[in-house]
Amino acid sequence: MSRIGRKPITIPQGVQVDILGNTVKVKGPKGELQQVVHPEMKISQDNGIINVERPSDQKEHRSLHGLTRTLVFNMINGVTNGYTKALDINGVGYRAAKQGNNLVLTMGYSHPVEIQPLPGIEFDVPAPNKIMVKGIDKQIVGQMAAEIRAVREPEPYKGKGIKYESEIIRRKAGKAGKAAKK
Repeated sequence: MSRIGRKPITIPQGVQVDILGNTVKVKGPKGELQQVVHPEMKISQDNGIINVERPSDQKEHRSLHGLTRTLVFNMINGVTNGYTKALDINGVGYRAAKQGNNLVLTMGYSHPVEIQPLPGIEFDVPAPNKIMVKGIDKQIVGQMAAEIRAVREPEPYKGKGIKYESEIIRRKAGKAGKAAKK
């Protein structure tokens, strides 16, 4: 039995969950999300608790059991609390600014890089070297943060570039110098 899949999900107050066949709709204070789950997974709701059950112990069903439960849990958590990814910018002259809804990055290229948010995503720039990506869909927040990071990935020698806040850059030693000649 999947340890994650068999955990029940409690529905917080102010959240409405509708299960129509293999489609799960979640509505909460921050917005509304919808997810189509695998048709063989059974999702049941009673007394404010959601349970996910699988039809058999086949490998595919065991894999889908935990995945389905996590997808539903992430939707409920997203409409109540939302998700945030923080990015740090390191490097001389590297900075971020917000113009309207768009994010403008100055990353040492010949031009500033402008990034438009996907629907449901909001950028926040508390400092020129810090970017916050906020939204209710965990997958889209992670995707948007990855696209921003890809503009200038951190390099291993000086650590310059855009990195996740919790990311640790493995540093390499620079040139060792000339070897002594005989």
